[in-house]
Amino acid sequence: MVEKLDKKKMVLKLKLPTDPQWVKNVVERNIEEILTDHAFCEQKAASNAITLIVQNPNLTDLVQKMVALVQEEMDHFKRVHDILIERGYTLGRERKDHYVNELLQFMIKGGSREQQLIDRLLISAMIEARSCERFKVMSEHINDPQLADFYYELMISEASHYTLFIKLAKQYAEGIDVDKRWDELLTYEAAVIQRYGKTEHIHG
Repeated sequence: MVEKLDKKKMVLKLKLPTDPQWVKNVVERNIEEILTDHAFCEQKAASNAITLIVQNPNLTDLVQKMVALVQEEMDHFKRVHDILIERGYTLGRERKDHYVNELLQFMIKGGSREQQLIDRLLISAMIEARSCERFKVMSEHINDPQLADFYYELMISEASHYTLFIKLAKQYAEGIDVDKRWDELLTYEAAVIQRYGKTEHIHG
C-alpha cells in the first residue's frame, strides 16, 4: 500500500503546469509509446547517477547516494518493462529526450569544476521535478486504475529524488548561490517546456 503524500511538502515551484488534456489527447492514445519512453527515462536517470559517480569519485556522500539512486532507477525501469510485457507490448527503441537536451544547454560553459557539478545537480533536480509533476497529472487524470496507482507511487519517488539533488547542490556549493541559480533554471525551464506536451514522451 502506497502512503499518502503530503502535498504541502511537495513544493516543486515549476512555473508552467502541464495541461491535464495531455493525458487524454496524448498519453491514453499512445500507452505503449509512453511506457517505452518512460522506461528509457528511468535508464537515463540511472546513467546520469553513474556519470556523477565517475566524475566525482572523491565526494563520498554523493557517491553513496548515487549508488542507491542507480539501484532505484533500474528497479523502476524493470517495473515499467514488466508492465509492457504484461500488456503484450515490446520495449521499443530508445527515444531522444529533446527536453533534457535543451536543459543541458543551461549549463555554464567553461565554468569551474564546482560550477559544473552544481549545474548538473540542479538540472537533475529539474528533470525529476518535471517528471514528478507529469506523473502527478497522469495519476489524477488517466482512465487506467493500474497506471493511476503506479504513477502516484512514482510521483512520490520522483519528489524525493528532486529534493535529494537540491540538497546535494547546497551541500557541495561553495561560493555559489544555489537558490539564485535554481530560480534562473526555473525561468529557463518554463520557456523550454512551452514547446512540449504534444508528443508521446514523458517530457514531450
